[in-house]
Amino acid sequence: MTARVVIVGLGPGPRNTVTHATLDAIDRIDVQFVRTKRHPTADLMPHATSFDSLYDTLPTFEDVYVAITEAVVAAAIKHGEVLYAVPGSPLILESSVAQLRADPRIEVQVLPALSFLDLAWEALGIDPVNAGVRLIDGHRFALEASGERGPLLVAQVHADWVLSDVKLSHESANGDEPVVLLHHLGLPDQRVEHTTWQELDRVLPADHLTTLYIAQMAEPVAGELARLHQLARTLREQCPWDREQTHDSLIKHLIEETYEVVDAIEALDARDPATDEAFIEELGDLLYQVEFHATIAEQQGRFSMADVARSIHDKLVRRHPHVFGDVVANSANDVVQTWDEVKRAEKKSTDANASTFTGVAKSGPSLQYATKIQKRAADVGFDWPNADGAFEKIVEESAEIRQAVALNSDPETVRMELGDLLFSVVNLSRHLGHDAEQALRGASDKFRHRFEQVEQLALSRDIDLAHAPLEQLDALWDEVKKQ
Repeated sequence: MTARVVIVGLGPGPRNTVTHATLDAIDRIDVQFVRTKRHPTADLMPHATSFDSLYDTLPTFEDVYVAITEAVVAAAIKHGEVLYAVPGSPLILESSVAQLRADPRIEVQVLPALSFLDLAWEALGIDPVNAGVRLIDGHRFALEASGERGPLLVAQVHADWVLSDVKLSHESANGDEPVVLLHHLGLPDQRVEHTTWQELDRVLPADHLTTLYIAQMAEPVAGELARLHQLARTLREQCPWDREQTHDSLIKHLIEETYEVVDAIEALDARDPATDEAFIEELGDLLYQVEFHATIAEQQGRFSMADVARSIHDKLVRRHPHVFGDVVANSANDVVQTWDEVKRAEKKSTDANASTFTGVAKSGPSLQYATKIQKRAADVGFDWPNADGAFEKIVEESAEIRQAVALNSDPETVRMELGDLLFSVVNLSRHLGHDAEQALRGASDKFRHRFEQVEQLALSRDIDLAHAPLEQLDALWDEVKKQ
C-alpha cells in the first residue's frame, strides 16, 4: 500500500476563503495533522494533531519542520493516507510542505488554496506583477533583501522582535521611509497601518497574521548587523555557555574586550595592513558584547538591539544642535561646550534631584573617574584659574603624605593622603591638556620597555638580576636610558 499525504491550506483567515476541496478532504480523511492551531480556521479540524508544542521544545524552526515531516511520514506509512493542513496556501513559504514533497517514502497530493497574498494585494490596491513585488521571508530579510530597493512584501513577521530585526537590517534607512503593516486581513479586526520605518515595530502587536509591505527604500538593505544579531540569538538558544550568561557575568568580558580595542588602536600602523585587520577583529569582539547584552534583554522582553541603536542615534542628534539645529559651533571646544550644556539640560529634565556628578560612572578606571568629576566641578566654576594652583596643590599634598609617613600614621590616613596626591596630579594633567590615563599608560609602557632592555643587557653579561645589588641595576638602567 502506497503511503499518501494530502496537503491542504486553511486559507488566509476568513472562513469563506477555505476551498470546497479542502473541506471535502477534511471530511474524507480520518487521520489528520495541522501545523498549528493558531489560525482562525484551524477549528475546522477539531480532532487533528497539532505540532504547536514543537515550536516551544525544539531550538530552531528547521528542527521543527524536520520533526513534522518525520511524524507525518510515519503516520502515512502506518495508516496509508493522512491529511496535513497548513495556514494559508501550502505552496507559499511552507518549509514543511517542501520537505514532504521531496520525501521519497510517500506520495504527496497538494490541493491549491487561497493565500494571504491575494488579500494583501487587495488591501494595498496593487497588481504585484506590474509592480514587480518580491516576496521574502522576514526571518531571512537581511539575506534575501540584500541589494534590493523594493517593492517588497515581507511575510513571517510574526513577532515584534522579527520586525525589529527587519528594521535593524536596513542600516542606511533615514527612519521616515513609508511602510505598510497588514494585520488580520479579511477578519473583523483587520488593520492596514501606514507608518514609517522608524515606527514599524511599535505600531501593533505582530502575530502570525501580520505582513509588512515596503514600497521603496532609498538605498539597498545592508544585512551584516542583522546577520550578527541572528547569530547572537542562535548561540543564546543553542550554546550551553551562552545560555548561562547574564548581564553581570559578562561584565569582565566587556571590560577585557574594551581594553583589547585600546591595544589595537595603539598598535595601528598606516604602513601595515595587518594592524587594520587586528583592529577590525577587536572592534567586532566589542560589538558582539553589545549584541550579547541586547539579546539577553530581548529574551527577557525588556528591549532589543533596535532600541539600543535608536537611543544612541537620537541622543547624538540632540547633542549636535550645531549640525541638526541652529546652534553655531566654530571649534571643537565649542562643540564640547554645547554637548555639555545639552547633557546637563537632559539630566535636569529627567531627574529633578540630579547633581553635578550625575551620570559619571564610578566603576571606570580611577584616573578617568577623577578626571571626569574634576571637569564637572570645573564646568560650574569650581577650579583653579590656571595650572599654577594645581602645581602648588601637588607640593602641598606631597608634604602632607610625607608627614603622615614620618608620624607613623595609621594605614587609612596614609592611603587617604596618597589618594589626595594622585588626585592633585590628575588635576595638573587636566590643566595641561593631557589625559592622565594615557599619560600614566605611556609612562608604564616606557618603563616596561626600558626594563626589558635591562633584562637583555643583564642576560648578555651573565648578571643575575634577582641577586644583583641596586647600584648595579641602576648602572644598567642608566646605560639603557642613554641609548
